[in-house]
Amino acid sequence: MKKNIFIDIIKGKLKVDFIYKDKYVIAFNDIKPLSPIHIIIIPRKYIKNMNYINSNNVFILSKMLLVVNKLVKYNNIDKKGYRIIINCNKDGGQEIDYLHIHLLGGCYLGKLINLNNI
Repeated sequence: MKKNIFIDIIKGKLKVDFIYKDKYVIAFNDIKPLSPIHIIIIPRKYIKNMNYINSNNVFILSKMLLVVNKLVKYNNIDKKGYRIIINCNKDGGQEIDYLHIHLLGGCYLGKLINLNNI
């Protein structure tokens, strides 16, 4: 497997300030934020992407979404709005082969692209 920044973070090889951590999930600020609040949520156990969610590990995704729920309340964006993004594979915009959620908020995020025009 090629070098993976999220694995290095999990193993403690790269130091980040965790916003949240428990037995299953960690969260930290994105190093290149796209909005005032841009948090990355990852499972401690390696899962390559959404295509690898199955009946043996689906609970990890629910744990990740519960962390999103905690973080949006903590950052006071639960009422005004936020966006969560899970990219999958190259065409989906995934740059790191490790399942992760982007939590964006703190400003107006605009409309999504119109896929009918592609």
